[in-house]
Amino acid sequence: MDKSKLKEVLEVLLFVTNRPLPILELCDIVGDTQASIQETIAEIKQDMEIRKSGLQVVEVAEGVQFASKTGYAYWVKKLFREQTLFRLSQSALETLSIVAYKQPITRAEIEEIRGVEVIGVLETLIERKLVKVTGRKETIGRPLLYGTSQDFLRHFNLWKISDLPSLEDMVKDLEKKNETAPESGAVPNAQTE
Repeated sequence: MDKSKLKEVLEVLLFVTNRPLPILELCDIVGDTQASIQETIAEIKQDMEIRKSGLQVVEVAEGVQFASKTGYAYWVKKLFREQTLFRLSQSALETLSIVAYKQPITRAEIEEIRGVEVIGVLETLIERKLVKVTGRKETIGRPLLYGTSQDFLRHFNLWKISDLPSLEDMVKDLEKKNETAPESGAVPNAQTE
């Protein structure tokens, strides 16, 4: 396939998909090399930047797809107002974090960490396609194992799960914030007599 036709075909595929397309899958579909696909996608990105398109090609969840640029959320939300964006409760965020960092993990293991029952929260996370069943643990009762999904990666703009910040880095950042925060009870810029 010649270069201009390949570019057109890739643009169409990225336009019609509702998920990130892995480069290897694109190679299979169009019958071209990985290097050629990556080069052509880079050209599509550059073309969009040059013409200041409201769209961009993003690399997320181990694939590529079109996405709107930052700053257009207002209009996209108006279009999809019937399909409102969901917000996660504090307990859902805590459970999702545990699954993300400890996967694959059983419900009992999550409950042991959180100290509360999580069956309802897990059902919500599965319903929203952020968490999925990844198998069964080879132990008595063979409990289900949970892990994050491709939608989790897309939602948090991650290429792969290892792109999550490390727990150690987050602890260091939190310690730095606590060091620079004013002491409890102190009033910044307060004048004393």
